[in-house]
Amino acid sequence: MTNDDELTKITKKDLFKMFWRSAWMIQLSHNYERMQSLGTLYALKPILQKLYGNKSKQERVNAQKRHLEFFNSHPALIPFILGITAAMEESTAEDDKESVIAIKTSLMGPLAGLGDSLLNFTWTPIAGSIGASFAIQGNFLGAFLMFGLINVVYWPIKYYGAMWGYSKGRDLLTSDNGKKILDRISTGANVLGVMVTGALITSTVTLKLGLQYCKGKTAINIQDMLDKVVPNLLPLAITLLCLYLIKKWNGKHIVALIFSIIFIAIILSAIGVLA
Repeated sequence: MTNDDELTKITKKDLFKMFWRSAWMIQLSHNYERMQSLGTLYALKPILQKLYGNKSKQERVNAQKRHLEFFNSHPALIPFILGITAAMEESTAEDDKESVIAIKTSLMGPLAGLGDSLLNFTWTPIAGSIGASFAIQGNFLGAFLMFGLINVVYWPIKYYGAMWGYSKGRDLLTSDNGKKILDRISTGANVLGVMVTGALITSTVTLKLGLQYCKGKTAINIQDMLDKVVPNLLPLAITLLCLYLIKKWNGKHIVALIFSIIFIAIILSAIGVLA
């Protein structure tokens, strides 16, 4: 290994800087256009400075530009993604940097769903209920206990995620089967994301009919009949319709679609079609 290689090798100190920035700053510049991209670039800045400090200005600009693309994931799991990203930035050639962004973006969605399910919707309510049980007894430590329990899980995940992501990312990239394993990770992550998204449809999308079919003195609730035949058929149908329209319009008119759904839902609820 040459002296230049030694100078550009990422150290544990660099990884700690990345972890510290991602732990505190990743959400501070959240925006609706590119979500967490600015915070992500800020977290990766110590890594990019180490790797591109001796390179041309154009290469430094390109490195920062590619990490300004849209990025959004669960804050507790982002350090793991950044650890893998740092390993790939260090190990891939300049004309192969598209693979860095491909892996980074393929992981963000599934890990966001996983973090939301296990941390936001599972551990946080558990911690909150424990803290609330103290609070309703008049113990002011209930709130502190809740935040303490949340962070006693979040912080180790962030720190070890960054370190493990980098070390395992390097192992994957330097092994003979590294590309195959990364492809499997990407495929598995995409499958997991689809599964999590599918499961969330039934819990987050609600659509119920308020119509009844009357025969003599008997009133049959149409929604109850649908639930017996195909539960959650209407939420699935409206989700597939939105997906079709988004793909047909290439991601455009999403705001108009949201307001249209709200307006139509209000009208149908007012005339009794929707419950």
